[in-house]
Amino acid sequence: MNDSGIFSKSKIKFIKSLCLKKYRLQENKFILEGAKNVKLLLESDYEINILVATSNFLHEYTNLLLNRNIEIFQVNEKELSALGTFQENNAALAVATIPDNTPFAIGEHQYGLVLDNISDPGNLGTIIRVADWYGIAGIICSTNTVELYNPKVLHASMGSFVNTKVYYTDLPTYLAQTNLPIIGTFTKGKNLHDPQTVWPSEGLIIIGNEAKGISETLLPYIHQKISIPKYGHAESLNAALATAIVCDNFIRAKNSLQ
Repeated sequence: MNDSGIFSKSKIKFIKSLCLKKYRLQENKFILEGAKNVKLLLESDYEINILVATSNFLHEYTNLLLNRNIEIFQVNEKELSALGTFQENNAALAVATIPDNTPFAIGEHQYGLVLDNISDPGNLGTIIRVADWYGIAGIICSTNTVELYNPKVLHASMGSFVNTKVYYTDLPTYLAQTNLPIIGTFTKGKNLHDPQTVWPSEGLIIIGNEAKGISETLLPYIHQKISIPKYGHAESLNAALATAIVCDNFIRAKNSLQ
């Protein structure tokens, strides 16, 4: 591991620019902050270009930095916190290359999540974390779903984005081409807790927009409508919480048949 030398103003300006979507898309780069997240990134297949870190972080993870083509800059906590979106960062910030937007296969007895215009970064990040927890094959996002490499999305995912396939595409076109069962989540649908219902052991589960639900353009492709039963007085559940409940029920139902 070698320190790359002077941390120039131009390098600082470049890193700060990646806080904005415009420049992430222009440069095809993103930033990731925090000790745990950056450690997971270093252990992943992502191409890391720049690492800005404190001496403690660099010392602790020297083994992950050996023989890597990464520009490394050692800074103090104040300098580090001034770079990204965190109010305080006492460990590290990395700049990495955004990989190609690539479709993925959903294997036998696997589920995929389909996100229709999820707009809240915290929701997307948490859904990615949920998908990672439950072993979901991957996530297919509409083109108007919030950007994966938004720093708030990455932070909410708690590093799970490195384990979870995410693909952005035109959903009607994608759904028209699949042979998998397609399940849609609605306020009115088949009771998710109905013990008499045998749910498919594989398929696509659509989660709609936080305020508007599933788009009308996707309705013709849905084979089964489901709903989470309400026992109290809350008006609604947010998209991430609803996703977790649905995933838990489907995974438990599938496992009970094995």
